[in-house]
Amino acid sequence: MIELQKALAILCGVTAIAVVIQVIRNRPPNALVLALLAVIEAGLVAQLVIGIRLLSDAPPGVSVLTFVGYLVVALLVLPLAVGWSWAERSRGGTATILVGLVVVPYLFVRLYQIWVLKQ
Repeated sequence: MIELQKALAILCGVTAIAVVIQVIRNRPPNALVLALLAVIEAGLVAQLVIGIRLLSDAPPGVSVLTFVGYLVVALLVLPLAVGWSWAERSRGGTATILVGLVVVPYLFVRLYQIWVLKQ
């Protein structure tokens, strides 16, 4: 799952650059941004499935509820950001997608901490 998270984090970074360009140009997200977001979301669905499957081998002390909660929240962040962006058709609306693209990799860090560090 770590490899998938690394790939998704890199894709989030690339997409964030594309979103910054859209914010600077004061434009709504274009087709490229939406396509990249769809790829990321598909990866997040795969991460949810893999993460739930891995719970049978979870190290002692891992909070299953917290781990699954972070998996689900990671899945919901980008659709909520895109929905907000479509409701607020301005530079600020497009910037909400940028915020979502920063939050998703942070959630990966938290998932790692929950799994490995058992915090």
